[in-house]
Amino acid sequence: MEQEVVLIDCPDEKGLVHKITGVLYDHGLNIISNQEFVDAATDHFFMRTAFEGTDNSGQIKQDLRDALPTSANIRLTHKGNRKVVMMATKEPHCMGDLLLRHKYGELSADIQAVISNHETLRSLAESFNIPFHYISHEGMSREKHEQEVSEIIEGYAPDYLVLAKYMRIFTPEFIENYTDRIVNIHHSFLPAFAGASPYRQAFERGVKIIGATAHFVTEDLDEGPIIAQDTIPVNHTHTAGEMAQAGRDVEKVVLAKALKLVLEERVFIHNNRTIVFE
Repeated sequence: MEQEVVLIDCPDEKGLVHKITGVLYDHGLNIISNQEFVDAATDHFFMRTAFEGTDNSGQIKQDLRDALPTSANIRLTHKGNRKVVMMATKEPHCMGDLLLRHKYGELSADIQAVISNHETLRSLAESFNIPFHYISHEGMSREKHEQEVSEIIEGYAPDYLVLAKYMRIFTPEFIENYTDRIVNIHHSFLPAFAGASPYRQAFERGVKIIGATAHFVTEDLDEGPIIAQDTIPVNHTHTAGEMAQAGRDVEKVVLAKALKLVLEERVFIHNNRTIVFE
């Protein structure tokens, strides 16, 4: 039986859980899992419910709207794979890890294609039978390059873009076209060491942990809502190069975890923060 997920957020008030589950009960639906959270700082309510039963999404959503405050945000979606286009430059570790997980069904994803501004990773993509599109940025304005990239993306109509070490900065116009749909991996435990050369920065500061951060992309560089993070310990014996090598292992794990959470509809974005139901 097909499963669906409803995600609701709104200002908190009494009886919200009862109202939501009551609508699902009235439709004869079976709740598989339910998670809720109230942000005490903003008095805002979040709830994720997975259910199965009769497929009547339009009426269910309308009944939820009638039962809840008018300001409620309601997302109702089927469980299943989401269409993804990956973008990468030269580093293979994150892209290769996602392709391997995809091949063995570990992600709720249908990876449509890889887009790159270098040819370096073509053989890796094609070894998994994934279309590879090379669009060089040389001698081209950022806007023109993004236009050509966008034409390829729109041909696949993906749900999400995944930046698997794509080492270019987007214009605000490009980001606006894919608001809350671009997932990036940053090779640092943000907000520390944003921007370029984070491992060199970490080495020079003598840090004792390094990490990686997966986040949604916004116009503010490396400041988008954080989805997942992790760290590993280092010490004074590690060179900047050794830190970078260790960091690559963290990066691919964090990106895979974040993407899985996003594709399974477990992430809310609220006030540049995320609420994540794992």
